[in-house]
Amino acid sequence: MQAPQPGSIVCSGERLWVVMPSDNPQVVKIRPLSGTDDASTGIFLPLLQRGLESLTPAGFPPPSPDSLGDYSQLQLLLEAAKLTLRSGAGPFRSFGNLSVQPRPYQIVPLLMALRLEVVRLLIADDVGIGKTIEAGLIARELLDRREVNRIAVLCPPHLCEQWQKELAEKFNIMATVIRSGTASKLEREAIGRHIFQHFRHIVVSLDYAKNDRHINSFIVHCPDLVIVDEAHTCALPSSVSNTQKQRYNLLRRVAEDSNRHLIMLTATPHSGIQSSFQSLLELLHPEFGSYDLEQLTESKRKKLAKHFIQRRRADVKQWLGNETPFPERVSYERPYKLSGDYLKLFEDVFATAAGLVKDITDDMSYVQKRGRYWSALALIRCVMSSPRAAIASLSKKLDLTEEDCLEDLLSGYIYDPTDREYNQDDQPAITTDYQKQKLLGFLQRAKQITPQKDEKLQECIRVVEEVLQTGQKPIIWCRYIATAEYVAQHLRNKFGGREGVNVVAITGNQAEDEREIKLAELTKSEQPILVATDCLSEGVNLQQYFSAVVHYDLPWNPNRLEQREGRIDRYGQPSPTVSCYLIYGTNNPVDGAVLSVLVRKAVQIHKSLGITVPVPIDSASVAEAIFQALFEHAAPTQLSLWEENTAIKDFHRDWDRATEREKISRTRFAQHSIRPEEIAQELAESDRILGTAADVERFVCVTLSRLHASAIPTTISGIRCWQLPIVPNCLRPLLGSSAPTLCFSQPYPPGTEYVGRTHPIVTHLAQFVLEKAISNDTDSPGARCGLTVTRAVNKRTNLFVLRMRYLLNQTLAEECIVVGFRGAVDDPQWLPEQEAESLLKTAQPTGDRPPNIKRYEISKLLEQLDKLSPEFERLARQHAQKLRESHDRVRAITRERCTVVEPQLPPDILGVYIFLPG
Repeated sequence: MQAPQPGSIVCSGERLWVVMPSDNPQVVKIRPLSGTDDASTGIFLPLLQRGLESLTPAGFPPPSPDSLGDYSQLQLLLEAAKLTLRSGAGPFRSFGNLSVQPRPYQIVPLLMALRLEVVRLLIADDVGIGKTIEAGLIARELLDRREVNRIAVLCPPHLCEQWQKELAEKFNIMATVIRSGTASKLEREAIGRHIFQHFRHIVVSLDYAKNDRHINSFIVHCPDLVIVDEAHTCALPSSVSNTQKQRYNLLRRVAEDSNRHLIMLTATPHSGIQSSFQSLLELLHPEFGSYDLEQLTESKRKKLAKHFIQRRRADVKQWLGNETPFPERVSYERPYKLSGDYLKLFEDVFATAAGLVKDITDDMSYVQKRGRYWSALALIRCVMSSPRAAIASLSKKLDLTEEDCLEDLLSGYIYDPTDREYNQDDQPAITTDYQKQKLLGFLQRAKQITPQKDEKLQECIRVVEEVLQTGQKPIIWCRYIATAEYVAQHLRNKFGGREGVNVVAITGNQAEDEREIKLAELTKSEQPILVATDCLSEGVNLQQYFSAVVHYDLPWNPNRLEQREGRIDRYGQPSPTVSCYLIYGTNNPVDGAVLSVLVRKAVQIHKSLGITVPVPIDSASVAEAIFQALFEHAAPTQLSLWEENTAIKDFHRDWDRATEREKISRTRFAQHSIRPEEIAQELAESDRILGTAADVERFVCVTLSRLHASAIPTTISGIRCWQLPIVPNCLRPLLGSSAPTLCFSQPYPPGTEYVGRTHPIVTHLAQFVLEKAISNDTDSPGARCGLTVTRAVNKRTNLFVLRMRYLLNQTLAEECIVVGFRGAVDDPQWLPEQEAESLLKTAQPTGDRPPNIKRYEISKLLEQLDKLSPEFERLARQHAQKLRESHDRVRAITRERCTVVEPQLPPDILGVYIFLPG
């Protein structure tokens, strides 16, 4: 026995199946006639040949005159059939597996990927544009084209679960998270195989994969497509950073396989250091590492542009006549003035810090010199953060002996590096015994500062009060764990007694799982207040839950400012505006320097250009220069001192030049060569074949109503949602006895569940309706036959719902169409397909006929279907040709190989409907 042709219908075990293309010639892959690819199974061909299993050719069961339904049941069957399609007959093979409706501009990286034989892309779109969706689209498309079999996502550990959720909810890709906290359990599941090999799709912590014990195994079992999130943390560092060098080495080894697909994502590809940026580019193509990006020839620019895309919001806000609703960012400065005991403590600490640096002598060792410098920075940074951070820092003592690890060990605790996988939010230690008694005195004085004497805390409380009164939901960003816990405690004391208010602190002190649980619980609150360190500032999507940012501690790196605000200022933010507050001390010289030299400049650049431009040299070097100048002079309180500083002027001039270069770069690599109108027709065709979000909403609500479990409309945050008072029996295995509040649009409000076309609720309902209807069950919510009296026609009109199947380069594609004719079967006047589908969707019944008349009319029409078969087969060939032309239009953009489209005949007749004049 030979394997049956893909697309044919067979019977096995008293059930009808569709034969699917199989990767293994010894396995016949089959899918239930009314099911999706998820329900597919396989039969070993030798078992069929020996008669131990059976597959017999079969035909699609015809409709029964007894399975009559009313008007809404006719529409329901068509919608159910469309929503079960996973391999839709369009040029984008993945769209049937998407639960998210991509913005038109998000298709551009997909088109770029399809142009490449081996996908090597650096997607550097601005924060909040949707790089995750763009990468997920490419991954899903390559999977559905069978060009890749497995994917891996490499990301920071705190983003693993977020990636797992995004892949499952939006792209129907079920991935397993592999990091230090999950590895042991997974190893027990993968008996005899390595976990990198055992699980098909994986999300792996960069920190876990780069480890010397795991890197070789990862490379050996590495999937054929790798997505790297926050790729800037993997660039080859300009300074000594063993951790970052390990990450770069991991990616370098991944890229060494010239057949492996690699997609890197970052909103900040250029840290300001040219060599680090080019180390990423050479992972795309070795020769890119030698390009002079300041003097690119046009041929080199075009070559690089095939692999690199970088767009601002302004580039995509209006695209294909479609406006993307990005929020407006509004920035505020909120000054406070230190006074009393806190001011005196800060002044004494600052003087001591200056003394630590000024008293350095040449006869000191390198460790002693740098230890004093780090101690000076630790003192002033922690004391200006909060009394609690000062206490934590002064209570710690760190003895340094290893010169080679000094900078790498301590810089992450003092500065705000954005190129590290972990954000070090613990308080730095004092590394010197300089004036030990004085340091102990500072510790005792810090303990005596009460919250009432802390003007910084009081100003934060006032800001939060204002934010809550406007209905916004704030995140308060702190530099250190002790400060975050201190602020959260006193915000809890102030606001915790109010109904609906909940205050939670999330820091690096908590395990990944604990952070997720705390965040999930907090977001259920009516007025959540999140206090967080920068362990959450990178990559985590918080726009659904929060709409205001308060910078309790000014970041010493402008990139950190953007990362914090970018958590809420992104596509999907329900609020039209997001508010960003900077709290700073007017009589604090360090705040004055950071604000004047770094932060205000970054805000100004973002406001004028719409993007963040990294400082043109290492940000730690900038901060070090600023604070050395601080220590060398008496504490300057006038900002004019910074404005007149020659070194600062030179630094700002270099930053302005970097801004102009960035502006030119984004113009060069915004991919204007791919015109919106080139894909407009294909996007519209995909919507027609697969259905829109509105179709999904209508189908679910009507089906639930048919199952006597009508959803109740409600409005949350101005968005229409639906509540299920009763869970129908067919959904109980999925939902149990309680159901979530459903939302069918994006952005969706907190506390609701987004329901797209591949959501399990939609899948279960569509399969239930289709299976019941195909079996001609008279109790089906959908109906395969019907007769409607309507004023929408002036002559008898017969409509048919057909399911077409095609073989596309050895993959199976399907679509449902509505065709029809006026008059008699012997002399049909065929309608344009658009008119036929519109009639089925919009015609309203204005009369009825007795059931026996309906059955008689339907029976007569069914008896004459053989006369219509030639026309149905002609339509199948015509649609195959249209599908080929659609692929050819996309091929003209992507340069992919020619598409062979073969219709599988005859098409399935899902439904037969008669419309009589009212």
